[in-house]
Amino acid sequence: MTNQFVVSSICSAMKHNSISPQFAIKNRFRHRSKRFPKREHWLDWASDKYDKRLIAQIKMVLRVLFLYIPLPMFWAVFDQQGSRWTLQATAMNGDFGFQIQPEQMQIVKPILIVIIIPVATYLVYPLIKKCKLNFTPLKKMTVGMFLGSMAFVAAALVQVQIDKTYQVSPAAGQTQIKLINLGAVPATVQFQPQLQSVDVAPKEETGYMTFETSKLQSLDIISANENKTEHLELLEKQRYTLAFKQGPTRISSTWIEDNITSKPANRECLVRFINNLPFTATVAMDHIRFGKLDPLSVSNYSIIPNAGWPYIISTSTALTYCRVSSKILEYGVAYTISLDDCFASILQVTYFEDILPSTVHMAWQIPQYFLLACAEVLFSVTGLEFSYSQAPSNMKSVLQAGWLLTVAVGNIIVLIVAGVSAIQEQWAEYVLFAALLLVVCIIFAIMASFYTYIDPNEIEAQFSKEEKEEDKKDQDSNEKEVETDSQL
Repeated sequence: MTNQFVVSSICSAMKHNSISPQFAIKNRFRHRSKRFPKREHWLDWASDKYDKRLIAQIKMVLRVLFLYIPLPMFWAVFDQQGSRWTLQATAMNGDFGFQIQPEQMQIVKPILIVIIIPVATYLVYPLIKKCKLNFTPLKKMTVGMFLGSMAFVAAALVQVQIDKTYQVSPAAGQTQIKLINLGAVPATVQFQPQLQSVDVAPKEETGYMTFETSKLQSLDIISANENKTEHLELLEKQRYTLAFKQGPTRISSTWIEDNITSKPANRECLVRFINNLPFTATVAMDHIRFGKLDPLSVSNYSIIPNAGWPYIISTSTALTYCRVSSKILEYGVAYTISLDDCFASILQVTYFEDILPSTVHMAWQIPQYFLLACAEVLFSVTGLEFSYSQAPSNMKSVLQAGWLLTVAVGNIIVLIVAGVSAIQEQWAEYVLFAALLLVVCIIFAIMASFYTYIDPNEIEAQFSKEEKEEDKKDQDSNEKEVETDSQL
């Protein structure tokens, strides 16, 4: 709808000003023979039907619209701040002393623009002028496009750091195992045959350890004076959690398949429970039901839709009911919560993190927002000012429609590039858009170097003067004819 409106606005504006470029093209084609003299501009072939003032006005508009051709690439980059940059923020830590939502980071750019515009107007531009540098509007727009490209380079650098925090999934021929000690005494786990020995403190966990599946035959759990051997038949490219504890007479353990390998999105987190109580209990987290859990059994993961504040965790049996307020759950984290004890209706729990929280802070997005804010001030504000200064008074709306059309085409470019591109890594896609904008920036700089600035008011005043002189000549001629007729 937006594209149709903008295109129809341009067409209707041309029609309103009663000139058709098609007439000039057809007339030029009819007079393509060498016996007809050439004209300075192809629109001059419309002079047989239209007056020179209107033709000159259309020339002014087309010269500016020609410069608009590379501009959609800037908007293709610029408008991604509300989509890809917000998605990037969902994988970052938003703790500023209070929790910032990913979409709230977009408020940074408007704040920066409010600061940058007066600083640029009253400090930066006057200093450049004092240095006797000719910082023309088209040069400002070129610098704005360059800064937009650098903003996406900064976003790519941030994305590289975020990617480093992601856990690496097991490859073909590999298996990953995490250990959780649910007991009250330390334990040692030995992977056989003599692969690795790991000490696990009470109520603690290890990270995921990677093993070659074919070499992993068994493991021994040693705690206090007890020893338990587990013979293994594990699948490759699979993650497992081994939860165990030292009981009164023996070591109890359970194997859990971990089928979650990517961070939860959209301000969500994942939670599952393991029952470390000596009895079966029904588990709930606010209104989310996890069902009945036998001792050392594990629930499935459930999505917690609004992380960022505590929930009430409760267990119930026929005779007991215990509850506790959870800690503030973080975005993008997968938790295993151990139900450890129930005393005086107070539930005691331990939190284990299967997918770790984001460690890259959202503040690292501020440099890319700063670069993009500077780019918008130099490109968008200056571009509109330049367009209006180079347009005749009766065709400024045509250039406004053309400017909006570049925004629409920019959004289409994003859809095309995202659909055609086979790039899987987000940082590489940022680099791709930065490179495309840099190439377009160079093309625009070359095009701008051939542009000659004009004063539409002065040109229109000249045409008005010529029209008055012609009207005076016609009037004098008519008066002479009347005088001659009266003498006859």
